Amino acid sequence: MTRSSSSWLSGPVGPDNDDAYRGQSLGLPEQGPGSLAGMGRRLLALIVDWLIGYGLAALAMTAGLITQPQLSLAVLVAWLVLGAVSVRLYGFSPGQLVLGLRVASVDGRRHVGFGRAVSRGLLIALVFPALFTDVDGRGFQDRLTATAVVRR
Repeated sequence: MTRSSSSWLSGPVGPDNDDAYRGQSLGLPEQGPGSLAGMGRRLLALIVDWLIGYGLAALAMTAGLITQPQLSLAVLVAWLVLGAVSVRLYGFSPGQLVLGLRVASVDGRRHVGFGRAVSRGLLIALVFPALFTDVDGRGFQDRLTATAVVRR
């Protein structure tokens, strides 16, 4: 909602932002299951997923499948594959499961497809698209793939 005493700290103000809460324009509830998740919980879920990817890459290195110089790339690949496959199959990554989140399609589709899950993961891996959010708090990767991270 716009206020006459708003400042730049209040977020975007104008004719395009007449929603009473984040996610209203997407048809999501204000609170509870299905409502948009906050940035803090999404970041914690990403950290949990990244640590799992690091653990898997470390196991591969211990088994002799990769070498030390390949470790950082292996962590990225493990994180991307784990995230894309789990989001496609279950609707959430392991970190999102722990924090009670899921990835929802906001364009009327029932599931997030594998192509959208991979595209979303690649955009998150670039870091910058995830830092730029819209008035609903969704990152650029979610806008491009027509998804949103919501509470379960």
